[in-house]
Amino acid sequence: MRTYDFAPAVNRSAARRCAAACLSPAVLLALFACSPQPPAKSTLARDVNSPSSTSDAPTSKPYRVFVTNEMSGDMTVIDGRSDTVIATIALGKRPRGIQVSPDRTRLFVALSGSPVTGPNFKGTPPPADKSADGIGVVDLRTLQLVKVIRGVSDPEQLVVHPDGKRLYVASEDTGTAVILDADSGRVLASLPVGGEPEGVGISPDGRFVYMTAEEDNHVAVIDTTLDTVTSTFGVGNRPRHAEFAADGDRAYVTGELDASVSVIDVGKHQVLDVVKLAGEMVRPMGAVMSRDGATLFVTTGRGRLLYAIDAPSLRPRGSVQVGERPWGLGISPDGRRVYTANGPSNDVSVVDATSMTVVKTIAAGTTPWGIVVVE
Repeated sequence: MRTYDFAPAVNRSAARRCAAACLSPAVLLALFACSPQPPAKSTLARDVNSPSSTSDAPTSKPYRVFVTNEMSGDMTVIDGRSDTVIATIALGKRPRGIQVSPDRTRLFVALSGSPVTGPNFKGTPPPADKSADGIGVVDLRTLQLVKVIRGVSDPEQLVVHPDGKRLYVASEDTGTAVILDADSGRVLASLPVGGEPEGVGISPDGRFVYMTAEEDNHVAVIDTTLDTVTSTFGVGNRPRHAEFAADGDRAYVTGELDASVSVIDVGKHQVLDVVKLAGEMVRPMGAVMSRDGATLFVTTGRGRLLYAIDAPSLRPRGSVQVGERPWGLGISPDGRRVYTANGPSNDVSVVDATSMTVVKTIAAGTTPWGIVVVE
């Protein structure tokens, strides 16, 4: 196993442009741098684009960007071509993880009534509102919350099986993976996966689900043909997200507290390499693979950076400063833009994927968390 240490060289000017750095023979690699109660129903929103933006939107096919807002209990809908907020959808308490159905007709959103805490939380948290827990189902035609699937406690992230029939949900406070029937909402199985499961990824063929356990620093492997946990393997400290490559041969797991990205051989369910990201307060959180499988994009939480890593070589391609504590992210259908959900900034950064520069900032709700892009 090899370990790569990346050190960013980021220009933190108002333009947030990346500064270039070159490879040095003295090191292995160097980095090219660059809740209030929601309303009863969906409401149209005014244009809240940043007035400082100077970039035109892409000219690709129409698409929308859906952003869950954890503390305002709603979802911001952005038109991808015009960079305008076209709707706000009321959801419920603490919407976080979000996924789209394979047929592009529904969104599934994790809702939680558990109080907001963290690894450094001290004191006694308020009691959880278990009646708020569930998976919200949003109709993409009407942009309305049509129902909430119950039966899962404190869900955080989830994936949808490619057949559209099953949801695999991380139940954070029970330490289990809950498998739900996507249509009826029936609980099909509840599998122990480790302490504080959060990140959930599914292989392109639907064969394996990877679920990270933050407390145990491992990934549980769920074989979806059996719906059982077949193995676990260790990764970085406090793993936050699992992302599969387009060909399904590799997966990538972010480790928040040791600034790591573990590269996984999916055939063996073993760590092949570890990428270490450098920078002030860098805490790898979300990850998404580019549509062509060439670049892995990683948000760094308190580090405020979006990294771009060349997937075949594991060499860094660039980084850029976005908003405060970026977490979830998504990519436009044409691959030209990356979107980051910036929690404390209450906004979304739009990043040019080639130049690694912020071209737009769009106001969202309170504490944006998850992102999904839908054509």
